[in-house]
Amino acid sequence: MSKVKSAAEAARLVADGATVAVNSSSGLLCPDDVLKALGERFLAEGAPRDLTTIHPIAAGDMFGTKGVDHLAHKGMIRRIIGGSYPSGPTNAEPPLIWQRILAEDVAAWNVPSGIVFDMLREGAAKRPGVLTKVGMDTFVDPEQDGCAMNRTARNSPLVRRVEFDGETWLHFPAIQPDVAIIRASTADENGNLTFEQEGATLGAMEMALAARNSGGIVIAQVRRVAAQGTLKPHDVRVPGILVDVIVEAPDQLQTTATAYDPAISGELFRPLHSFRVPEFNVSKVIARRVAMEMRAGWAVNIGFGISANVPRVLLEEGHHGKVTWVIEQGAVGGVPLLDFKFGCAANAEAFVASPHQFIYFQAGGFDCSLLSFLEIDAEGSVNVSRLSATPHRTAGAGGFVDITARAKKIVFSGNFNAGAKMRIEDGRLVIDKEGKIAKIVPKVDQVSFSGRRARMQGQDITYVTERCVIRLVEQGLMVTEIAPGLDLQRDVLDQAATPLMVSPELRLMEGRLFQPEPMGLEL
Repeated sequence: MSKVKSAAEAARLVADGATVAVNSSSGLLCPDDVLKALGERFLAEGAPRDLTTIHPIAAGDMFGTKGVDHLAHKGMIRRIIGGSYPSGPTNAEPPLIWQRILAEDVAAWNVPSGIVFDMLREGAAKRPGVLTKVGMDTFVDPEQDGCAMNRTARNSPLVRRVEFDGETWLHFPAIQPDVAIIRASTADENGNLTFEQEGATLGAMEMALAARNSGGIVIAQVRRVAAQGTLKPHDVRVPGILVDVIVEAPDQLQTTATAYDPAISGELFRPLHSFRVPEFNVSKVIARRVAMEMRAGWAVNIGFGISANVPRVLLEEGHHGKVTWVIEQGAVGGVPLLDFKFGCAANAEAFVASPHQFIYFQAGGFDCSLLSFLEIDAEGSVNVSRLSATPHRTAGAGGFVDITARAKKIVFSGNFNAGAKMRIEDGRLVIDKEGKIAKIVPKVDQVSFSGRRARMQGQDITYVTERCVIRLVEQGLMVTEIAPGLDLQRDVLDQAATPLMVSPELRLMEGRLFQPEPMGLEL
């Protein structure tokens, strides 16, 4: 019997109450045709109902027009466990899944992406769950939010503290999905899957194993179907013995924003001059100062936001290749891409499965991480995952907690406060209008990174803004550098909502940061 079915036929295989795992990362590898068919079936038939959905990294675009939002009809999802979520455009109605979460229609948890992959792996092996210290003293910890995103989730705790071998650990249950929905480039008639046109594999193999070993089914969406026996065995990343259904979707996008770019999948290497370097502005000043923290030969993780421009600063300065970038979706090396291609890299050296990349991150095997912040508090803790006033404006933590748990060095970057109007003039920072929302606060809205735990572990933590550089020391936050043109008291200390220490060796940020020409960076 042929494994090839239409998306609608595949959707009919999902039963009420099923646990459905989806392998996707925002726009990367999203099996959108299958998810759309599931949503259409529900609207037509009222089934499948009461699903539990698992998304290690967000499924679909960040605007909520694809992916998980196809399933966000009232009554369709009962529980959702996600590493991240669509946040929606500013000043627009929240994505459907956020409407369900805020209305308490679903129990929702934001579990670190790497831990979600761990839960699936433990389910595949029929082990009793995950013991980890990742997330201790953050919102992940049951002594804080226990990953719960709403009241409905808090009523059904997902994670607990346990004692094992004389130490305290976090325990997450194993996940045994009834259905895994994954995506690849090509399937042969036996269901063997290759990913030659994709920018990652994410956790396709791990998710398929978890469903197969739990007695579930695996649905694979692909661009094309080949004759059996025609795929090279070294190219097959998921064997056909794990795949039950193939859905051919010839128009599937490579990413949310890309029909097809061979540089994303490593089929072609772009000339370095083809990459846009950041325009000279305040954000570029911040990215340049972050770049000064880098060392040649390092492996460096990079996150969304201002720090995503650091690879292009190095490229402009003639240092491309001296730092190897590693991102949670699995790319190693190359040039990480921006905007809604984030999670992809052009000209990558290798693609590592996301679960393996997260093991690398969780144990601190890399040299440094460059990440953003929404808030910083007096203890040095950072919030990237929730703002109570507008929770749907954030995407959750994704892999942030996995990455920061044991990282040797972290450089957080962002604007000092929100809403300020600034410009650079004659090598100085000029503030025309002060911001109204402090981002350095007495206590963050949610602890995504624990400053207290960082000090206990001896992590090297730096916060780079356009106005100043701050270091986390034993006593708290200390200003070590200030931008030229600013008054320390008026423009820095008075604009923080919590007291900051000032280094007795306070110095000016280097003037070359504030000039439009290349800065002559040395690593």
